[in-house]
Amino acid sequence: MRIIGITGTLGAGKGTIVDYLVKHEGFEHFSVRGYLTEEINKRGIPVNRDSMVALGNELRAQNSPSFIVEQLFEQASKSGADCIIESIRTIGEVQALKRKGGFWLFAVDADPRTRYERVIERSSETDHVSFEKFWADEAREMESNDPNKQNLLGCINLADYTIENNGSLEDLNQKVKKIINELNSN
Repeated sequence: MRIIGITGTLGAGKGTIVDYLVKHEGFEHFSVRGYLTEEINKRGIPVNRDSMVALGNELRAQNSPSFIVEQLFEQASKSGADCIIESIRTIGEVQALKRKGGFWLFAVDADPRTRYERVIERSSETDHVSFEKFWADEAREMESNDPNKQNLLGCINLADYTIENNGSLEDLNQKVKKIINELNSN
């Protein structure tokens, strides 16, 4: 079983990489966002980026910096298939998954205006924001010395593969395919 973790800046294309890996490479998908949304719904609070960040931080502080991805890894292990864990956001999550072996971290980034346009087009429950709110949310999640809080920059710096996604969908798919071919040949 191989596990690919996906990290990156807001709206950079994490979900698009997941779609490619699921449809073309047969990976199963496990999402931090999905896990948090399920927990938020159980608690009856609004589903938005602020509630996701607060709940994620709370769960990590109560359990461990890698708590959420450990839960998802358990689910992935039961499948026995190659899997993706999407939305890795803390250094502790990266470290925990690397210790398990058979893990590679992909980071994706793109120009901020391009990312914001993608977020608006995607229009999920967390995406109805101004550019200023989008930028402030990313700044909040970019760096932290608290191991229980988001540190996207720290995760991106630990990535095995970094993908620039300023081009077309086909360009992104080709970059991901090239990395998968490299992993398959090792």
